[in-house]
Amino acid sequence: MEFTSKKKEPVVQQPKEFWRVGEWFTDIDASKLELLRKFNDELKKFNNALNLVSAKTLPLSDIIHFADCISASRLMYNDCKPKQIVDFGSGNGFPGVVFAILYPQVTVTIIDRDARKIEFLGHVVKTLSLNNINCQVNSLESIPQGSLECVVTRGFAPISKAILALRKPFKKGGILYMLKGEEWATEVANIPSQLCTFWTPHLVGEYKLPLGEVKFAVVKLLKVNE
Repeated sequence: MEFTSKKKEPVVQQPKEFWRVGEWFTDIDASKLELLRKFNDELKKFNNALNLVSAKTLPLSDIIHFADCISASRLMYNDCKPKQIVDFGSGNGFPGVVFAILYPQVTVTIIDRDARKIEFLGHVVKTLSLNNINCQVNSLESIPQGSLECVVTRGFAPISKAILALRKPFKKGGILYMLKGEEWATEVANIPSQLCTFWTPHLVGEYKLPLGEVKFAVVKLLKVNE
């Protein structure tokens, strides 16, 4: 009698996906938590096609993206309580969509040069009925001089490069918030002296994520000169 054996295909373990935002931020009301969860669902649905975030971070998006942006958004809002804010270069909606969900009284404009990502954000706005978000396809070069007043960026550029690029579009007295990691102090120290005549840096605050000991920061650049 002959015996044959079938080669077993290897079992590929899919990474476990977590959603613990409600456990970590118990003061966020249920309706906002549901909107944050739905945003995460849309992010997962479209990420392969649009490369919105690194695929490695997607299973842990609750801490890497959402907890980070919730913590930073609170610092920014408490700092100046803006009526409107521009999220520049945020084709994936971080932190703009999170900020808009947390503070529906604030108008959030999200600007990115990638039309496909802005189309995705338009879909998110419609699906979640977020009436306080405007999405625009635009490049830095096309923004009118002196038109920016309150802006946030996450992962846009090092501080020196960002404030050089944004100097002309910003009005005097405008505020640029930048979400940074532990290297924020080094980046501030490396700002060229000539740029310090146009911008004054301030630390809004540092924070840790619900898991881990790494510190993150919100740095504010105040435009003091034309």
